[in-house]
Amino acid sequence: MINSSKDQNSNPSTSSKQMLIGLHLGNGYGSQPGAWRMPGVDPESYTSFDARARQAQAAERGKFQFIFLPDGPGAVMSDIATESPNFNLDVMMTLAAVARATEYIGLVATGSTTFNEPFNLAKQFKALDIMSHGRAGWNAVTSSGNDVAANYGRKIPSSEDRYGRAHEVIQLIQALWGSWGKDAWVHNQHTGQFAKESQILPIYFQGKYVGSRGPLYIPPSEQGQPIIFHAGGSPNAHELAGRFANAVIGSAFTIEDARAQRHAFREAAKRYGRDPDEIKYIPGLMTTIAKDRRTALDRRILLTQHTFGQRVSYLQQMLSIPLDAALLDQPLSKQQLADARPSRYDPRSSHALKIAKEGWSLKDILAHGVIDYHPVIVGPGIEAADHMQEWFEAGAADGFWISPDVNADGIDAFADEVVPILQQRGLFHKDYEGKTLREHLGAPDQYGIDPRV
Repeated sequence: MINSSKDQNSNPSTSSKQMLIGLHLGNGYGSQPGAWRMPGVDPESYTSFDARARQAQAAERGKFQFIFLPDGPGAVMSDIATESPNFNLDVMMTLAAVARATEYIGLVATGSTTFNEPFNLAKQFKALDIMSHGRAGWNAVTSSGNDVAANYGRKIPSSEDRYGRAHEVIQLIQALWGSWGKDAWVHNQHTGQFAKESQILPIYFQGKYVGSRGPLYIPPSEQGQPIIFHAGGSPNAHELAGRFANAVIGSAFTIEDARAQRHAFREAAKRYGRDPDEIKYIPGLMTTIAKDRRTALDRRILLTQHTFGQRVSYLQQMLSIPLDAALLDQPLSKQQLADARPSRYDPRSSHALKIAKEGWSLKDILAHGVIDYHPVIVGPGIEAADHMQEWFEAGAADGFWISPDVNADGIDAFADEVVPILQQRGLFHKDYEGKTLREHLGAPDQYGIDPRV
């Protein structure tokens, strides 16, 4: 990955800069409700670490730079009778299993700064970094839901306290990661010296929210220490990521929004004395890749038709017109289209109206994913490649994290149908240039706390 020195509003040259691609690896089934019931899907994938390993191997075959595991310690499923929870059983155990089954792909997991002790997080992620030979990344986020707090017997702290603690936790963890000197581990059997005691020192960190004497008892990995990721889009998120992160897991529905978010993160990095090219903005993209649009729509209808009643109700709010769930096979009437107004409160609304005006039936409109939580590609691989190229060259993204509809075949479909097009266009690497996540991201060397921040 070669960093571009161009301003974020300019189009990066595909000859000097290539995009990053990550895989969202959640509950083992896929991003769409009903994925666990699709033909060819092992219904026990939710508890199968072997399934996660196979899915990561498929992404590695496609030269993805990383897999990303969100975590939901407070997830309460109102539809647990018919749907799987969206998260892994445990992100660290999952990545440990994946680490042993892969060689190159980066391993990124969420760990809350609000409800975890820093010493435990530091130990877990650095141990993963050692196990994977320098491929670990920590998505450092705060927790904001009272359902999460209740699971820890606490109340959710204020935003000021959550982010104040988050800044301290990241600094403390990086100090712990650097508490074992780079050259401290000697392990010389001939001389009998295991380590240089003078290079393994306490850190004596004490802030308002957290503290630790240290040191950590784990030496550096091949990349020194794990990469910091962040997920969010608020001003607080801009500051946290601008100060610490090398990558941001984002969410945006338009090029304009994505470009503005990317710019905000880059400006925050500048405020902390960092090169803005050190922080990569990576929004999400959901995919159903098939030979043509009709085949892809039919697949998504099979997956999600049991949710259409609820989704019709929400779609009518987005378009500000009444809709009848009994008329799923019919397009919207001329009068409905004339009366429709995209909701100013939902950034997906304008795209939903655009799809409706193309004449699709109501169920086809829904199958386009117009109310999913990221932009959705439903069709042949070239449509995904075109979308990614347009955003990338517009300065709206440094890469994308992909959520296939069904993991069992959706990861392979992306690797086989989208990746070769991006490679042919010079937008994506043809092979791994290094073996560590830091090398995959083009992130600068760092060990311990960044002295600039």
